[in-house]
Amino acid sequence: MIWERAEGAKFVDNRYSRGHRWEFDGGAVVPASASPAVVPVPLSDPAGVDPEEAFVASLSSCHMLWFLFFAAKGGFVVESYRDAAAGHMEKTADGNQWMSRVVLRPAIRFSGAAPDAAALAAMHDKAHHACFIAKSVKTNVSVEGIE
Repeated sequence: MIWERAEGAKFVDNRYSRGHRWEFDGGAVVPASASPAVVPVPLSDPAGVDPEEAFVASLSSCHMLWFLFFAAKGGFVVESYRDAAAGHMEKTADGNQWMSRVVLRPAIRFSGAAPDAAALAAMHDKAHHACFIAKSVKTNVSVEGIE
């Protein structure tokens, strides 16, 4: 992660850019920023990924990767997997915000034989319990819309 103070920015007046970039081992570079809902533009970058979005995406991605593993192991061919995951912020008793829950809403398309509802739910349950990220957080992570 790299952030640099813009030339001429005082910093101590709290009017500095929250824009930064994430650099990953494989070479991917992702623009990142505080959410414009928290820090107004131009001090935030609406094109950047904010930490809360990244958190939800990380949970969704981890779940999906494990789900695909269990589907393949069960002999099911997945054609596509899309997730409209959403994070929900709440205030704690002391007034601080936290990501209290993340709801995963996967839409999965199979080719050939598809799992029945019980097998589908079991694969999601296994994926949830295998996901390294879900096991590492106190946020409630649930899956909705399993059919």
